[in-house]
Amino acid sequence: MQGNVEGEEQLTQTWVEEFHALYEKAVKAYENGVREAARLVSPAEAEFLASIGATQQEIFDFVEDWCDDREPDPDMVFRITKIRRDYFLLYQQGQPSSKIRTLDSFPSRESSMGGFVWFPRIIEKARGKLLGELPPDLMYSCAGDRRFLKQINMDPAEFLQLVWKAGDKVDRIVQFVTRRSKSSLPNL
Repeated sequence: MQGNVEGEEQLTQTWVEEFHALYEKAVKAYENGVREAARLVSPAEAEFLASIGATQQEIFDFVEDWCDDREPDPDMVFRITKIRRDYFLLYQQGQPSSKIRTLDSFPSRESSMGGFVWFPRIIEKARGKLLGELPPDLMYSCAGDRRFLKQINMDPAEFLQLVWKAGDKVDRIVQFVTRRSKSSLPNL
């Protein structure tokens, strides 16, 4: 039994190191003028990303936002990717979804729930991220998502984990977010 635990720890450490190296390399490539997702990583790196439930486009979007806006930081990208990887391996058994959602299947930016604009949209984006079904033109943890999450005092990885744990029970997400946002209001 001890051998299995050590082997799993080694496997975990290997993917973590490989992911960090890939991300750092992609940032340097972007800083040197590479502005296409398909050129940002090598074919072998694209295979590695697929093995953890990630895509070239997702990495490109994270790198682009980091280089242009300094958000999300590399640690947050890792945390988001780890949650997706865990979901991919545990629930999808390493098999990608057979569908990619269309942009018009997501709630509009102006839609609201629980008194929060953007809330229905980010829930669906988080679900799409977990399932690996986001269309290439839609990013989880984009600037709009980050604005919303700052408003409710949550980070993108924490929200993604919340959506995973809540499953189809949107009321749990609404209750948690409502409590969290009220607890972050200044005392008057």
